[in-house]
Amino acid sequence: MATGRTHRPATRSRGIPEATVARLPLYLRALTALSERSVPTVSSEELAAAAGVNSAKLRKDFSYLGSYGTRGVGYDVEYLVYQISRELGLTQDWPVVIVGIGNLGAALANYGGFASRGFRVAALIDADPAMAGKPVAGIPVRHTDELEKIIEDNGVSIGVIATPAGAAQQVCDRLVAAGVTSILNFAPTVLTVPDGVDVRKVDLSIELQILAFHEQRKAGEETAAGDGAVPAKRPSADGQGPDGDVPAVMPA
Repeated sequence: MATGRTHRPATRSRGIPEATVARLPLYLRALTALSERSVPTVSSEELAAAAGVNSAKLRKDFSYLGSYGTRGVGYDVEYLVYQISRELGLTQDWPVVIVGIGNLGAALANYGGFASRGFRVAALIDADPAMAGKPVAGIPVRHTDELEKIIEDNGVSIGVIATPAGAAQQVCDRLVAAGVTSILNFAPTVLTVPDGVDVRKVDLSIELQILAFHEQRKAGEETAAGDGAVPAKRPSADGQGPDGDVPAVMPA
């Protein structure tokens, strides 16, 4: 069985833009839903709407994969599921370790979607000795003293950090030193990593703050409209500006 250590996605070497890579999981989620409903083909407009992007951007993204669909027929759903899964590296087994088994870490461990999407939780790790051996989602928690051995034994290249902010950088350093080259960070802090290590940060408080910004702006627009002013154009569902290309609000 292949592991993440020896097989890596080819997106960078093939020159696929990072923005396109970030949208591929959205397309895959929409396509998987269509596949589960036994829908054989889908048009670019239908798939774009399901993924929350515009159809021109979708067609441009798919051009990087070498897939243009068939005029008058659309895209073959099953073929695209396979093609995007392969491009994302999901047709192989990716062992993952989750470090920090508090409420968030336990919730991640109990998430049932990992296995169906090409990921296997190889180990749950926590610094609390009292947690050692306790099963979470059917997996016994192991102490952080074993971290390096666990990574080596399982060929882990993807680590998930769900620790408090103060412990995150030290955990990150140990993961990287042990050979982990991709990290999903849920800790509310910015991690410093060497070149060649990819970090994706998930910060729920930041996402809520962005939503609060939009709620405040909508309230202001409604007030302005009530006063007879013309409200400004709002961005589309995929965060694009009125011209469909330049974001109306740049991400943080």
